Amino acid sequence: MLIQELTRQASLDLLARMHLGRLACTRGARPYVVPVYFAYDNGYLYSFSTVGQKIEWMRANPLVCVEADEVVSPEQWMSIIVFGRYEELPDTPEWEGARIRAYTVLKRNAVWWEPAYVKTILHGTQRPLVPVFYRIHGLQITGHRATPEPVTPANTRLSMTDSGEDGWLHNLLRQVRSSLLARREAGAEVTGRPRPYVRRRRPALAVTRAREGPNVPRVAFGNADAARARGARSAAASPAR
Repeated sequence: MLIQELTRQASLDLLARMHLGRLACTRGARPYVVPVYFAYDNGYLYSFSTVGQKIEWMRANPLVCVEADEVVSPEQWMSIIVFGRYEELPDTPEWEGARIRAYTVLKRNAVWWEPAYVKTILHGTQRPLVPVFYRIHGLQITGHRATPEPVTPANTRLSMTDSGEDGWLHNLLRQVRSSLLARREAGAEVTGRPRPYVRRRRPALAVTRAREGPNVPRVAFGNADAARARGARSAAASPAR
């Protein structure tokens, strides 16, 4: 897998086509992360909620973070991280234009008000549905893209952990096995020491007299006849005493 950094423009383009992310906020030393629907438009992230923990926390500390991603597979994905400042869009005349803009870009997605504006029971009590439009501005954005690493051509240096048939470790093992097989076929032990000489016994039958001369016919002897023939030849070859 290969991970590369996205340019700012590529990250903004990715953000513009995303609608579901995770919003992180903090209060004191405690973080809080929730899923949210959003819409990006002209440098702002618009979203909608009802009064609850995240709104209360963002009112206390407006510095927030949003993460969103597109995942195709564990080796192919894109993700972005957005840092910005929470800004509430109250239902007042001076904020009417911003609220209309927020509503216009959010309604492009079906059921854009969910899960914020739905009946919610907390600790046995229904949460009051007080709608809140807000946006995140002053965006600092980074993005990354992961893609499958290109296949390395055969006969090139690969990592030891490569699991393919062309990994250099597999090639090395094949070479060692081939070398050992060749040495065995040549009569050598795996340790490199030559095999000890073992005298092979001649067959009991088919003992020939080929060494006695080219004009003597070859005759096959049995065990007893062969012994008498060897004794006669030895007597004939010994000098007279």
